[in-house]
Amino acid sequence: MLANKALSAAPSAVPVYVEDVFSTYLYTGSGATKTITNDIDLSGKGGMVWFKSRSNAYDHNLVDTERGNTKYIFSNLTNGNFTSTDSLTAFNNNGFTLGADSGSGGLNTNTYTYASWTFAQQEKFFDVVTYTGNGSNRTIAHNLGSVPGCIIIKATSEASQWAVYHRSQSANPQSDYLLLNSTAAVATNTAVWNNTQPTSTHFSLGTNSAVNTNTITYVAYLFAHDAGGFGASGSDNVISCASFTTNGSGGATVTLGYEPQWILMKNTAGSENWVLVDNMRGIPYGASTQFLKPNLSDAEGSLGTGIVQPTATGFTITNSGVFASSNAYIYIAIRRGPMKTPTSGTSVFTPVIGTSSQSSPEYLAFNAGFPIDLSIIKDKANVGDNYAGTRLTGRQRSLIPNATSIETTDTINTYDNQRGLGFTQSYDVSGWISWMFRRAPGFFDVVCYKGTGSAGATTNHNLGVSPELVITRVRDFTGEDWIVTYRDGSSFNAGYLNSTAAFDGVGVGTSTDLSSFTSTTYVRNTSNRRVNSSSYNYVAYLFASLSGVSKVGSYTGNGSSVTVTTDFQPRFILVKRTDSTGDWIVSDSARGLVAGNDPYLRLNSTAVEVTNEDWVDISSTSFTVNQTANNANVNTGTYIYLAIA
Repeated sequence: MLANKALSAAPSAVPVYVEDVFSTYLYTGSGATKTITNDIDLSGKGGMVWFKSRSNAYDHNLVDTERGNTKYIFSNLTNGNFTSTDSLTAFNNNGFTLGADSGSGGLNTNTYTYASWTFAQQEKFFDVVTYTGNGSNRTIAHNLGSVPGCIIIKATSEASQWAVYHRSQSANPQSDYLLLNSTAAVATNTAVWNNTQPTSTHFSLGTNSAVNTNTITYVAYLFAHDAGGFGASGSDNVISCASFTTNGSGGATVTLGYEPQWILMKNTAGSENWVLVDNMRGIPYGASTQFLKPNLSDAEGSLGTGIVQPTATGFTITNSGVFASSNAYIYIAIRRGPMKTPTSGTSVFTPVIGTSSQSSPEYLAFNAGFPIDLSIIKDKANVGDNYAGTRLTGRQRSLIPNATSIETTDTINTYDNQRGLGFTQSYDVSGWISWMFRRAPGFFDVVCYKGTGSAGATTNHNLGVSPELVITRVRDFTGEDWIVTYRDGSSFNAGYLNSTAAFDGVGVGTSTDLSSFTSTTYVRNTSNRRVNSSSYNYVAYLFASLSGVSKVGSYTGNGSSVTVTTDFQPRFILVKRTDSTGDWIVSDSARGLVAGNDPYLRLNSTAVEVTNEDWVDISSTSFTVNQTANNANVNTGTYIYLAIA
């Protein structure tokens, strides 16, 4: 057919978010029926799923709703349709179902690891069109609702090259083409796109066999470019098709206006592989970048440390030797989600007691039920450090909140997991607690940056509201403290996470380090090593109050019992005295927030869990702090807190 069914329109009465139309989902093959729930409505919207084995040299498999779930094409090969009835067996309203498909090159081989990328058909994001060639110059209708930024076409009834149109592939993109299955540079052939640029309703084809041989069937994948249509306002961009040019050292800075979660890149001038990265497998800031090559069947590899690094507003390419110097590269980038503001704390935070019965090969030590961005873990029964790991800083990287030591690689924990914190080997963590957080607008964000050494540097973030609590740590210097900045309206207070010291009594100062908080930025007022020394790498955790989800605030002790209103029932409570010495006390529902004694740990300490104090009580709308040995309610003492539903 010449055009697929009409796409869901955006903007509409119901806002559309990137998490509604795109998903990176990692899984381990089982050799048995497996349902992947990624919350993408493939049966209703239609779309395409791209599969690749991470652990093995299997072909890239692309399957779409227009050709049907039994038809596959391979981005690294010229083959036409391959038919399989036990690979993807159903497109669902919340993902898809895989069959046993455990043969060579299958999508569900037992113990093999896989990545899947799901694209829903949606105006101003993505479209799938099938057609039959006629051998003559022509136009094909589409329902993208905007001018395509990239079009990828493949013959399905015979062997042929994968033809790629990209709006930035040259000065005259309508005259040129790239090949998805090849390392070749951009080439000129006006018979591919008929020397005509696409429009918001049609794309043009010439007589070239890769796109329009008579009686041959084809599939076209269309990607939008900065077309808006998303978010609460209906004006946010979620996909960009553009280019960057590397400098003389092979580096570049790309501004998108958002943080990306998926990037496909190709050198247009040189013979280089296509590069595909995503934030589930790992595009961390200052750690190893995991990548796949769409033109090759190779297993997943590493580009090296910090080669591709996401920022709050785009991404950077570092001086590495991986990317050619002074060359132009095209890219497709997709915005990180979730974009939608959460309404429930359980969707973005959970405390979990570890397990000793992890299943090979995932070793899911702490099951959050959703992908996490930050995990803080502690052995509650034995003296030992707390460990904080972040998706954005890289798998197997940890900092220690109770110490001033450098970021370390522990070779055990891994954040490329769909359901929480995984381990790379079986390890008994049944006596451990993990507090697991997901980045979401209005609640929590993570920012990584390199210090400038100049006072007044601006830090971009995607919290969407002005932060109220910011925790900052230099990652690559031993001996520096964790800086905690608390904002109460226009007033700032600061202290150390790894210390019992009072706020503003440790040389931090009320606004010495951080100030001028807005919904998109804050300012580093200093050049010191705590937050902004030149060439050092930093990570910052940003929290805010969100109705029904989280509350950042303060209270004054009365020496007996003081009630703090949160408008929700807390599952996590963190308290610190600010006018004098005091521990960072944390309790949670996994270990017990009950009418009696409430176990608590201290983020600044290696000490074991305290279990014999009834220091806090909770209700459906508040928590009440009692004065016990932990001194969380000393008369006239001032305290800050973070509570999460």
